[in-house]
Amino acid sequence: MRHKFLIATMPIPGHVAPFVSVARELLRRGHEVVWYSSAFFKDKIEASGARFVPIREGIDFGDSQYDCHFPERAKFHGLKQVVFDFEKLFVGSIPGMAQDLRAILRDYPADALLGDPAVAAARILSDTEGYPAAILNVTVLSFQSRDLAAFGLGLPFNNSPLGRLRNKLTYLLVDHVVFRPVNRAYRALAKQHGWPVRPFRPAVSNYLHLQPLVPDFEYPISDLPAQLHFIGALLPDAPTRFESPAWWDRVIQSGRPVVLVTQGTIATNADELIRPTLEALAGDDVWVIATTNGKRADELGFAVPDNAFVEPFIPFVKIMPHVAVYVTNGGYGGISIALAHGVPVISAGVTEDKSEVGNRVAHSGVGINLKTNRPTVEQVRAAVRDMMSQPRYAARAQVIKAELAQHNAAGEGAALLERLAQTRKPVLRVV
Repeated sequence: MRHKFLIATMPIPGHVAPFVSVARELLRRGHEVVWYSSAFFKDKIEASGARFVPIREGIDFGDSQYDCHFPERAKFHGLKQVVFDFEKLFVGSIPGMAQDLRAILRDYPADALLGDPAVAAARILSDTEGYPAAILNVTVLSFQSRDLAAFGLGLPFNNSPLGRLRNKLTYLLVDHVVFRPVNRAYRALAKQHGWPVRPFRPAVSNYLHLQPLVPDFEYPISDLPAQLHFIGALLPDAPTRFESPAWWDRVIQSGRPVVLVTQGTIATNADELIRPTLEALAGDDVWVIATTNGKRADELGFAVPDNAFVEPFIPFVKIMPHVAVYVTNGGYGGISIALAHGVPVISAGVTEDKSEVGNRVAHSGVGINLKTNRPTVEQVRAAVRDMMSQPRYAARAQVIKAELAQHNAAGEGAALLERLAQTRKPVLRVV
């Protein structure tokens, strides 16, 4: 049976990329897909085959220039910046996105909605107008669980009796203290528009929640909702045309270990992670490949050692099979690609969701969490050498790789979405 799906994603690169393969698979199965998102991702979305509809109301910050759209954002760091982003980017986007989605649905009566977890407008339409809405998560698993502390605090896992008491109290702390401005902003909008009033924090879809990766990367949570399904790694397509850099053959064929370091797509200050990594490994018998999300080597403002190469962009699916250690500021997408190739991870970052991602890296045993945006040269050097000398990290990464290889993430996600569109009821795991 042919179904109509409406995808809605926030104007953030990491919130768009995971949906491409799912959209393509739905289309391959004969369904119709309309995708609502940033005009900056129009080409990427249309390349999937979906029909693109742009954000019309509200700010389209898909250019990733968040500090330009919200100048006061630069004043905040760490958890305070997370709170700012939730209030201004996520809560602030709800009215415009809800208006846009209603306009789309008037002409395109979708059988099911699929949104990223930050598109609260999709859940609001589900609650108020009855549309079955699924979530495809773009980061680590988070919801109100007796085994989990509230998302954003970066607290380590603890499911002991005392830990569960701590966890319970953290939701009060987040709702009424840390994220008080966020909840105040959402509550005002909800009362104004007649929406359900609830704490504004990550939650599982009432209908279908698609969680990338596998349980082994997550904490052992005892109260997983039945509508939550782990589907494996959603990887980007390998580029059909890839013009390798001049150094490519020299590095790949040398036999020396390759360390890949990336600054990410939101926190892009190369002084934070790329610079200390290059300095830490200068002169070591390794190659260091750095990706900057736009800047060339001569634009960084610091010297590049002889054993390092800097590129604005390299397709990770091309370079990762040759990487021994991946150094990252904690982006979930990049870590997913690394684990799909069995590459251990050094995670450094505390903005956005990165403290939570880094905690999973350490807890699952696939790597080291440096717990800072700006690690010192000594911290990076010690972490890389520890990872090179201790096989347990690579061994755990290989275990996750083997588990991920048992999944076809796009196929599993599409099949579950078909069940949702057909039944319009929660899609539950078979236990």
